[in-house]
Amino acid sequence: MTAAVPTSRQRLGAAGEVAALKRLEAAGLKPVARNYHSRHGEIDLIMLDGATLVFVEVRARGNPLGGGALASVGVAKQGRLLRAAAEFLASFPAHAQRTCRFDVVGYEGHGSAARCEWVRQAFEAH
Repeated sequence: MTAAVPTSRQRLGAAGEVAALKRLEAAGLKPVARNYHSRHGEIDLIMLDGATLVFVEVRARGNPLGGGALASVGVAKQGRLLRAAAEFLASFPAHAQRTCRFDVVGYEGHGSAARCEWVRQAFEAH
């Protein structure tokens, strides 16, 4: 059996995650986990910004049609991220008392021409 060949969308998403990780590390954030899977979904990056635990959703789009990368993190996706973050905190109690925030890093375009927007505290838990 051969491994599935990644689609262009999957390759774009993986490249966006690598670029986002580098950008966040350059800004001083420290990686905690990457591609954390829970029964509620996946969190692309979990980082520390000082004492704050940052759950990061990375979105990459080849073009801005449909509202673009940032607009694609709607209410339903936010809910899945919140539930996955709660599961992470329950699984790793050493982080449970930390202040948390949810950031979104969006890339539009391809390669070095891609435009990046990093929204800190893009949404909050209710």
